[in-house]
Amino acid sequence: MLEGLKARLDQILRSAPGDARAYVAGLTEALLEGRVGIGRMRDALAATERELAAERKQLEDAGRRGRLAAALPDPETVQVAERFAARHRERVAVLERKLEVQRDELALAERELAEMTDEVRRAAAAHPSESVSAAWRDLEAAGATRPDPEDRSQVEADRQRRESAIEAQLAYLKRKLGKQG
Repeated sequence: MLEGLKARLDQILRSAPGDARAYVAGLTEALLEGRVGIGRMRDALAATERELAAERKQLEDAGRRGRLAAALPDPETVQVAERFAARHRERVAVLERKLEVQRDELALAERELAEMTDEVRRAAAAHPSESVSAAWRDLEAAGATRPDPEDRSQVEADRQRRESAIEAQLAYLKRKLGKQG
């Protein structure tokens, strides 16, 4: 998983060195892929833990059978039980190593994902006006029109006039109620 993610990041860095929007979008996509990959790694780790628990149970059973066979005067049964116990011990040892490696790999992937998350946040914060411009480009492509700066000042003036009128009405009502009370 980590190798594929690293290749994806390298591709992002090579493809859009000057386009901050494409860079952030690519990082975000890689971040999502990383989260999915970490989920799969956790699932694999849980499966290995279940497999190890089952193998330990089989080792315990084989040991118990070997002790029972040793109580019988049957050396062939004892040998068979010892072979099974040896196989289960080897398998337990392999699964324990596998589990350790999976845990290490998961920890590494989680650290890299945290670094990628920080990088996405930094990249997005470094270009906030670019993200606003990108949003307007998307809206304009969908048919919306960007308001003219003069229109925005007119809207602000209208808002201030409405607020002043509301304040005046409120003051009038307070005086009127005050005189009657």
